[in-house]
Amino acid sequence: MARPLIADIDLKSLHHNYAVACELAPLSRAMVVIKANAYGHGAVACAKALETVAPAFAVASLEEAEALREEGITRPILLLEGIFEAEELPRVEALDLWQVVHSDWQLKAVLKYSGAHPLTVWLKLDSGMHRLGYDPEVFVERWSQLLASSDRACDLHLISHFSSADQCDTSQFEQQQRTIDAVCQRLNAPRCIANSPATLVKPQTHGQWNRPGIMLYGSNPLESELPAGITLEPVMTLRSRLIAVRSLSAGEPVGYGARWRTSQPSRIGVVAAGYGDGYDRHARDGTPILVDGQRCPLVGRVSMDMLTVDISHLPDADVGSEVVLWGQGLSVDEVASHSDTIGYTLLTGILPRVPRRYHGG
Repeated sequence: MARPLIADIDLKSLHHNYAVACELAPLSRAMVVIKANAYGHGAVACAKALETVAPAFAVASLEEAEALREEGITRPILLLEGIFEAEELPRVEALDLWQVVHSDWQLKAVLKYSGAHPLTVWLKLDSGMHRLGYDPEVFVERWSQLLASSDRACDLHLISHFSSADQCDTSQFEQQQRTIDAVCQRLNAPRCIANSPATLVKPQTHGQWNRPGIMLYGSNPLESELPAGITLEPVMTLRSRLIAVRSLSAGEPVGYGARWRTSQPSRIGVVAAGYGDGYDRHARDGTPILVDGQRCPLVGRVSMDMLTVDISHLPDADVGSEVVLWGQGLSVDEVASHSDTIGYTLLTGILPRVPRRYHGG
């Protein structure tokens, strides 16, 4: 019998979440961000599930785009960080990819490259995050350069990224929005600036294109609760089973370093899952886990292949009982908060030895 840990991927929920993104911005086109192996869910499977409804996909690198093309994905694919060296441009052209340009060396490479047809370029504006992109005045100059080089670059779009669209304090967001609006009005540029938080709660950011990412996989990216009437469904449910049950007297240690001790006679369940699978080792005592659908606290440090839960209040739980580490019935965001991290980290951190099982496609 195989190890019981699996990542159960519900493609029907992926469709639901994508439909939510589209309904929130009916005048925009929603590009599916599928980088980092679709946030751990499996890029090829998710792309195939959405290809009939999604007009384009976004990835982080040429290698991620190549993997999709090799599996027959024909929709446009945007390279969010552009090329990493000029020698990639022939492959970009051969695969018919769109690319972000955020630096002069990339711009020079595009303008120097002589291909069979112009390359699709999305020019990156640094609107205040100060990670990638051009300052506004330089952006305007580079935009003009590209417009004057229609034989090398075509279908120009302005792309930028918000640093705080998820936060309750809107001051930084508003400053970035003003910067973007000023440049767009000056150039009459089509724009793509809305990430998941902006797609959800900032309709003023909705442009010709939006880039929903983590929301497609069912995680709430906001500091606050989702607005009333908006429901995102978890796409990944990380499932396992109890592989052992120990009965311990009061005062007994559990796990490495004896971080946790029983305060009374207790039943401790051992789950086949650990940090070698991607479950965060920093998870604190009390992190919620579902055993037979009931909430139980994690106790003791997470091991490489196992973790332990207190099932003293579940007399019927035993070897073989189903365990949900996050997903259906238990938000990955709640679990992440017990590890001082975010749902993105947990989802993208699921390691290759955990089988993905797909259904609902």
